Amino acid sequence: MTDSWAAFGADLHLEPVGQGLRSGLMEALREAVRSGRLAPGTRLPSSRVLAADLGVARNTVADAYAELVAEGWLTARQGSGTRVAQRSAPRRTDPAAAPSRPARSGAGYNLKPGSPDLSAFPRTAWLKAARKALTAAPDEAFGYGDPHGRVELRTVLAEYLARARGVYADPERIVICSGFAHGLTLLGRVLRRRGVRDVAVESYGLDVHQNLLTDAGLRTPCLPLDERGSRTGELPALRGAGAVLLTPAHQFPTGVPLHPDRRAAAVDWARSTGGLILEDDYDGEFRYDRQPVGALQGLDPERVVHLGTASKSLAPGLRLGWMVLPRSLVGEVVAAKGVSDWTSGSPDQLTLAEFIASGAYDRHVRSMRLRYRRRRDQLVAALAERAPGIEVSGIAAGLHAVLELPAGAERSVIQAAAFQGLALDGLARYRHPDAPAARDALVIGYGSPSESAWAGALDALCRVLP
Repeated sequence: MTDSWAAFGADLHLEPVGQGLRSGLMEALREAVRSGRLAPGTRLPSSRVLAADLGVARNTVADAYAELVAEGWLTARQGSGTRVAQRSAPRRTDPAAAPSRPARSGAGYNLKPGSPDLSAFPRTAWLKAARKALTAAPDEAFGYGDPHGRVELRTVLAEYLARARGVYADPERIVICSGFAHGLTLLGRVLRRRGVRDVAVESYGLDVHQNLLTDAGLRTPCLPLDERGSRTGELPALRGAGAVLLTPAHQFPTGVPLHPDRRAAAVDWARSTGGLILEDDYDGEFRYDRQPVGALQGLDPERVVHLGTASKSLAPGLRLGWMVLPRSLVGEVVAAKGVSDWTSGSPDQLTLAEFIASGAYDRHVRSMRLRYRRRRDQLVAALAERAPGIEVSGIAAGLHAVLELPAGAERSVIQAAAFQGLALDGLARYRHPDAPAARDALVIGYGSPSESAWAGALDALCRVLP
């Protein structure tokens, strides 16, 4: 006899064993408790409900309950029902399958780049936006939806991106995705179908992005990089490249903006060859000591794909991103998206739309800009006092800084930090396999720690620097 039953919101699959119904049910309940599937304190269904679910007599269940109470497996109190006893046997675990926790010393600080301060997520304002958005949502918003994304979000994004980032956008050009990696995956498929074989990437960047393009069947030759950004004037020499992936507002990870002459050179290359520029605008809202650097897409909306997300401005767990596409590309990207994941979640799209439209998004970005600038200033001041030989760069914008190290010191500093419980990334972590080693440095993500952890993380960093 095998069946499933549900009561008080809990489902449990029983495998009765033994010769009789009562003994089989008792052993099934014992096994559920032993294995941990029935936790101490769990309320069981009434004898009447369980008997109906299992198709047995009520007395069979009542007798089984009574005997298990007598044995100490269950408890029964008037008004409280039948529950698993608190003294029940511990869950059995397979030592070989138990996940091991790496030993570490220190407080466990994380200064790797790529994440904002998650403790600062605007929960109250987000909840307010969610309530308003869901109250006003039409019934069809909870269906499968449009692979373009909710029109409410695309409409407010078009206005926001034009105002804040200089993007030429209208709702028909925008496709909502589940973050930058999702958008790049879709674009990789479309480019491959168009016959593109190579997508140039910067000589320093995220290997996960290179891997996504490689998985789409594309090669990723690297474009050299210097203090003025990627050397886009060398794009014509990469004769097989049909597209290039750039971080023009704040190169990741070196932090330099793409020089105006090189922005123009990239657009000229795209126009003359029919190529595409994939613009990763990952942290464009956060700038401190400079005027805002507008999106490259504004120079030629038909040759540049602008990709943005809420991952740095709000939280990566939202899984919300967007692509502002050339008109000729919209249909192909939507078709690629519809094959595997028809649409992103409508409730979160509607909430973000309301969050932006209400002004809460702008207020949150301004608040976080002040917080991150304060941290950056504290980082620079601490280094000047405790490690004056360390040069800091890439700090005019964004959520990370580059700390120059003496030649050959990068690996030893990272190892020393790990021993102290401090997670760091070196610049070599982001070097393209075909790019020559240039310098030793650390890439410090000062956005990641919570406010309470920031001082400790900064102190731990200064202790391991040469």
